[in-house]
Amino acid sequence: MIPVREALEEVLALAEVLETETVPLQAAAGRVLAEPVIARRLQPPFAASAMDGYAIRREDLAQDARFDVIGDAPAGRAFEGTVGPGQAVRIFTGGVVPEGADFVVIQENVRRDGDRITLTDADAHSDNIRPAGGDFRPGDRIEAPRRLVPGDVALAAAMNVPELVVRRRPVVALLATGDELVMPGEEPKPDQIVASNSFGLKAMFEAEGAEVRMLPIARDTEASLRAAFALASGADLLVTIGGASVGDHDLVSKVAGDLGMERAFYKVAMRPGKPLMAGRLNGAAMIGLPGNPVSAMVCGHLFILPMLRSMLGLGRAPAPRQKAVLGSDVRANGPREHYMRAMVKDGIVTAFERQDSALLTVLAGANALLIRPVKDGPRQAGDEVEIVPL
Repeated sequence: MIPVREALEEVLALAEVLETETVPLQAAAGRVLAEPVIARRLQPPFAASAMDGYAIRREDLAQDARFDVIGDAPAGRAFEGTVGPGQAVRIFTGGVVPEGADFVVIQENVRRDGDRITLTDADAHSDNIRPAGGDFRPGDRIEAPRRLVPGDVALAAAMNVPELVVRRRPVVALLATGDELVMPGEEPKPDQIVASNSFGLKAMFEAEGAEVRMLPIARDTEASLRAAFALASGADLLVTIGGASVGDHDLVSKVAGDLGMERAFYKVAMRPGKPLMAGRLNGAAMIGLPGNPVSAMVCGHLFILPMLRSMLGLGRAPAPRQKAVLGSDVRANGPREHYMRAMVKDGIVTAFERQDSALLTVLAGANALLIRPVKDGPRQAGDEVEIVPL
């Protein structure tokens, strides 16, 4: 067995940063930006009104001052004249502030009578004008790499950039193995269970930006596994679930080896998730996950998500950790790093009593993994610990 940190280093060494592709702006949300976005224009491109009101000269601002309204400046249609002393232009939010004006009186502070207005409140705390270039200027950038959120997409659109260069999505082939498995909706035999791991892992990987291909369940024969491995052709990463242990029916490692797998490691000093395997097969990275559902999901968080982030050009780093305070005592840990399913609320973390790696209800109710280092002594409520948020 190797330590978790060493296993993660080996996994990340298998992750090659993927090539880029250009996508239209409307398809860019959630993708990882690979090249900076550079603004092509000034925003706003002109001094614009921030409110509905009247554009005047600031020097004319006074309580009960009266003005002649000489025109309108709605958004998209500028007033072409010049505002002089005692004059005002009716202006709307986003409208171009006309020449000569340097102040917008909000309409609530004005009384209008025909083409004349009277200031009822000479509030001067704000000129209500957005200056030209107040948001960004040509050459301003959205830096890469970054995962694009809706605000980034809106900003790129305002910068007049219709296409973005992003990392290609990693293609993950997901292969569940075992005679005991049937698909959801089928009727299991008395000695079978419903396959769940593939669905949870698919959701996890897709949320990270991967394109996931779920392969048919492979049965516990070498012929079935060989056929399933062939279906993974073209994937960047093959993730197998189950069959990687040492039992008579755990054939994944053997068949992968027969097909030329270059194994990086097998077994990690952790729980859940000890029977974890990694290597390279036919040019693609391969991770063999344990069959127990919690073990598979925990290993997905700790190893495969960092791997996907690395492939997307977001750097090589472990799953993010945070500090929390224990809400209840925990016993001493043994020789394997333990990732306990736990609940964090207001900075207080409490591990669930039941930690069996088959209990999906516990995992579904958890929002963090409480990290117990190797041979860590007993901990009391109030001690500071590390967690991995889920």
